[in-house]
Amino acid sequence: MNEQVIGTIISVDGPVVKARGMSMAGVADQAEVGDQGLVGEIIMMTDKEATIQVYEDTTGIRPGQKVVSLGRPLSVELGPGLVGSTFDGIQRPLERLAAASGDFIATGIKAPPLDRDRRWQWKPLVSEGADLAAGSIIGEVPETTAVVHRVMLPPDVSGKLIWIAPPGEYRVADKAAVVELSSGEKVELPFFHRWPVRRARMLGKRLSPSEPLVTGQRVIDFCFPIAKGGTAVIPGGFGTGKTVTQHQLAKWADADVIVYIGCGERGNEMTQVLEEFPHLKDPRTGRPLLERTVLVANTSNMPVTAREASIYTGITIAEYFRDMGYHVALMADSTSRWAEALREISGRLEAMPAEEGFPAYLASRLAEFYERAGIMQFANGKTGSVSIIGAVSPPGGDFSEPVTQHTRRFCRTFWALDKALASERHFPSINWNNSYSGYINDVDRWRKEKWPGDPWNALRTEAMRLMQQEDRLQRVVRLVGPDALPDDQRLILGVAEIIKRGFLEQSAFDEIDSYCPMPKQIKMMDCILHFYHRGAEALKTGMNIVALMELDVVDRLRRMKADIANDKLEVFDEIRKQVDQQTQALVKEYA
Repeated sequence: MNEQVIGTIISVDGPVVKARGMSMAGVADQAEVGDQGLVGEIIMMTDKEATIQVYEDTTGIRPGQKVVSLGRPLSVELGPGLVGSTFDGIQRPLERLAAASGDFIATGIKAPPLDRDRRWQWKPLVSEGADLAAGSIIGEVPETTAVVHRVMLPPDVSGKLIWIAPPGEYRVADKAAVVELSSGEKVELPFFHRWPVRRARMLGKRLSPSEPLVTGQRVIDFCFPIAKGGTAVIPGGFGTGKTVTQHQLAKWADADVIVYIGCGERGNEMTQVLEEFPHLKDPRTGRPLLERTVLVANTSNMPVTAREASIYTGITIAEYFRDMGYHVALMADSTSRWAEALREISGRLEAMPAEEGFPAYLASRLAEFYERAGIMQFANGKTGSVSIIGAVSPPGGDFSEPVTQHTRRFCRTFWALDKALASERHFPSINWNNSYSGYINDVDRWRKEKWPGDPWNALRTEAMRLMQQEDRLQRVVRLVGPDALPDDQRLILGVAEIIKRGFLEQSAFDEIDSYCPMPKQIKMMDCILHFYHRGAEALKTGMNIVALMELDVVDRLRRMKADIANDKLEVFDEIRKQVDQQTQALVKEYA
């Protein structure tokens, strides 16, 4: 760590402050700006002056006041107390700040991110004299009923353990261990450590994502899956359901820890998140979902520079839990607001604008963020992952705008929200013709290794083929009407409608339909496609398509998503039998 450097402010332009007398400071150093000590970061240096972006409101800052470079990068505190907390973009604890200053946070107010007074029950896991590698787990703290916090050595510390705290209750700033480095230096370690937010934590061996991240949302799990350690983007215009979709993913995703970043969203939407999350029930434990969630809230009326930092704060926290051996799902809502922050800052720095005014480095910044996703295997045999699901809010729903286009280059899964589907109250409004997943083959191999003969990919392929045929037939229908089509093509239209209404459409507010496990998804699609096959055979005997689509079992196929409990899979076998019985009876009637 460098020594502190003190300079003098010479100009203030919104969140951009320039200071002289700081030639000994370095780019990326954290700084305290003005008499109030506002949090800032040095982003550019010349031989005469430093340019600092400030993460708080600079009202009242004026030339002549001092700037102090702390000699370390902008960092977050990582230790017990993260889970269940709500932070702003620079990891200030919003609940404690609200208690100190009211609903509107006072400029310059400070509080340590991790509560220094709370005591935690500590259980050491290693013995004195052990040789420890960077990132080694040295003990545990039961942080919540859902998450056991594994206290680790920082990624830049390794050596011989010469002392460790005995079992008992400790504060996060208390001494946890003493490690002797290879140089002979002895380092005292508390129960937390700091890590620069813009530097990825790399402690293990990166693996190829293959195990699916099950979300309980049929259009995602069945049609366009994401793997643990993978990346996905949800682009959609206003009102298409991005936030509700991310809430569903946060609630139901097969992840141990959820990190939710509200990046530049409207205050009322973020308020809804903050009000709902404490009351959402975790389906795993029956306890509040907040007991395995970390919230980073940075609304549109908060300083724009803190919005830019919030993405890095969230991903660093996610990597920390990954290094413990947990599977983490990170939701970023939305990266468009983050990109707008980059545009505003670059404009104030008089940087040359690129497409639509965004900085030329937009693509590289997006790549840096999404590349921090991944699944890692550690020396202790544990694996952990960070899956990133980022929402994009293209103006007017235009997917050709720069943020959407650059993001889809770096994300292997694309869940395109459709304004027309949302207007029809079809949710999730993910358009099956415009979406895709690059994890299909990886997930299929993983599933077949675990369950030989797994029918998922075969069912998915046939269902998607029917939906593509239906899209082409709809163009003909708009010209000549459905009655002009032969019966086999009208059957495709009818079955596609069952798939849309009875399978792809899913209610987030229905007690049964809100979550659909993968075995139920496979049974549902198997029943729908079984009806299609039996119907196609029946039509060859001269049966009328209208009579086929009026069978009682058709209505049951449409309603089975909410009528059949998730653990009553045997009911689907009865539906298959009903399909056979009713189509056979109809064939006899027309014989």
